[in-house]
Amino acid sequence: MDEGIRIGIIGDGAWGTALALVLHSAGRSVVIWGHDPDYLSEMRERRENRLFLPGVGIPGPIRFDPDLAAVLSWSDLVVNAVPSRFLRGVFAGAGPLHRPGTPIVSLTKGLEPETLQRPSTVLRECLGSVQVTVLSGPSHAEEVANFLPASLVAASDDLEAARGAQRIFSTPRFRVYASRDLAGVEIAGAAKNVIALAAGIVHGMGLGDNALAALATRGLAEMARLGTALGGEAQTFAGLAGMGDLITTCISPHGRNRAVGIELAKGKKLADILAGIPGVPEGVTTTESLLELSRRHGVDMPITEQVAAVLWKGKNPEQAVADLMTRARKDED
Repeated sequence: MDEGIRIGIIGDGAWGTALALVLHSAGRSVVIWGHDPDYLSEMRERRENRLFLPGVGIPGPIRFDPDLAAVLSWSDLVVNAVPSRFLRGVFAGAGPLHRPGTPIVSLTKGLEPETLQRPSTVLRECLGSVQVTVLSGPSHAEEVANFLPASLVAASDDLEAARGAQRIFSTPRFRVYASRDLAGVEIAGAAKNVIALAAGIVHGMGLGDNALAALATRGLAEMARLGTALGGEAQTFAGLAGMGDLITTCISPHGRNRAVGIELAKGKKLADILAGIPGVPEGVTTTESLLELSRRHGVDMPITEQVAAVLWKGKNPEQAVADLMTRARKDED
C-alpha cells in the first residue's frame, strides 16, 4: 500500500521540495502546492526551485498544483511544509477540503506568534480531528536534496502513526526513528532556531570553538527545561530532535538562523538582514514566543533573553555576551 501512496506537499520552500525528492526516490506519487501560482509554473517549467534550492533538479514525475482543494482531495497523506507564521492562514479554510482520515506529517519548526501554539495544535484547530505526526531532526534541505545521509525522528501522540510515517519516509539515505513525544519534538524544533541565532553571533564575533560549544550545551539545557515544563520528555532533547538538530543548526553554513546571527554580529540592522535572505528564519519570530512561554511557566532562559534583546531592543551583541558570562554563579543543571 505504501508504494502507491499519493502525497501532497503544502509549501514549496527548500524543505518541502527536498522532501518531495526523498519521497519520489522511494516510489511515492508527489504533488507540490505553493501560494504563488506563477512561481509554481516556473518550477514546473525549469524543474528547479531557483529561489530555495538552486541547482537541484526536480524529476519530471513530481507535479505542481496551485489549487489547494485539489491537492488535499487527491492526497492519501498531506505534508505540511508551511512556516509557522503563515500556517493558520494557509489551513484556516481547509477543513472542508481535507479528506476525513487523511493523516498529516508536519515539517514546521516554530510557534504561532499570536497564540504561542505548536504547529500540530494549529493544524488540529484548522482541520478538526486529524492525526498529526511531526518530522524533525538534523536535516538541512540542501544536503537532503542531494541525497546525503540524514536521520530524523517522526513523533506523534499515537506511536503507530509515527511508525507509519517512518515506513513512508525511510530510504537508504533517509533514516527515520519513531517517537511518541510530540510536544518535546516540536519544542526542540522551535527552540534550537533561537540558539542558532546566538551561535551565528558567536561565530560572527570570532569568539572561537570553546564559546560555541558552551553556548550549544547551555542552549540545550534551556531547550530541555522549557520542553519538559510543557510536557516533553527529557530524553528527547538528548536525541535527534534536540541535540542532533541543534548541532547542525549551530555549525552549518546552510542555516538561515545562524546566517542572521552572523550579520547581527557585524552590526547590521535586522530588517536589512531579513530583506537579503530567502526563506523564513524561524528563530526570529520564535524568540519572543519562547520567551513569553518561559515567563508563563517560570523557566529560566538567559540565552533566549539575550537573543531577544539583540533582535528587538538593539542591544550590542558584545554586551549580550558579557552579560551572559557575568551572570550569578550557579550549579550546572
